[in-house]
Amino acid sequence: MIKDTVAIITGASSGIGFATALALSKAGAKVAIGARRVDKLEELAKKITENGGEVFYQKLDVTKKSECDDFAKAVLEKWNSIDILVNNAGLMPLSFFKNLKVDEWDRMVDVNIKGVLYSTAAVITHMKEKKSGHIVNLSSVAGRIVFPAGSVYCATKHAVAAFSEGLRQEFSVRSNIRVTSIEPGVVDTELNNTITDESLKGFVENAAKMEALHAEDIANAILFAVDSPSYVNVNEILIRPTTQER
Repeated sequence: MIKDTVAIITGASSGIGFATALALSKAGAKVAIGARRVDKLEELAKKITENGGEVFYQKLDVTKKSECDDFAKAVLEKWNSIDILVNNAGLMPLSFFKNLKVDEWDRMVDVNIKGVLYSTAAVITHMKEKKSGHIVNLSSVAGRIVFPAGSVYCATKHAVAAFSEGLRQEFSVRSNIRVTSIEPGVVDTELNNTITDESLKGFVENAAKMEALHAEDIANAILFAVDSPSYVNVNEILIRPTTQER
């Protein structure tokens, strides 16, 4: 199903995005990778080409709609199609609300919600016109379960889950566009590096001790969803480490 398709992956400079780009490329997709750290994109592009894959990369800040539009346009000019969008870019600067880390709230809303909206908007007209496509949104277990110090982050991930279901209802039956919400638990990525609230030091240390999921585990879940037969719409995948209780 995936061979010779064109996939866009946002936030591809590390973690889940990096692993997903490699997994989709190995499965035969042409991958377009975007992120703010161009040096990391160059590193990933080199890995993909060394493995015989096709790759396009461009600096991308998903909080800027113009950059999302330009990225999609460049991909269409290169390969004349966009079949898969993986909305992976995200931040998790957890903090207790009472500490009023307003700048961090703003950044989370801009990346975790607006970035998903902007990137989806950049491809939806093309997918609608060709009556096919697959949009994969990275939500989280936090999109189902709220926890202390996660009120704003959880709100953004609940929004992603709601947006995914809204997209499915609007486009799956009418335009043959499949939609998948991926909901990881604790994954060993750079995500915890964005936490600045000193009172969460214990949380970060405990998370580091857990046998967490690997980015490749999530990439494999995404690959399963997008490589399913066209009549199969894998709407949600919730995946936790065995040792994660909630």
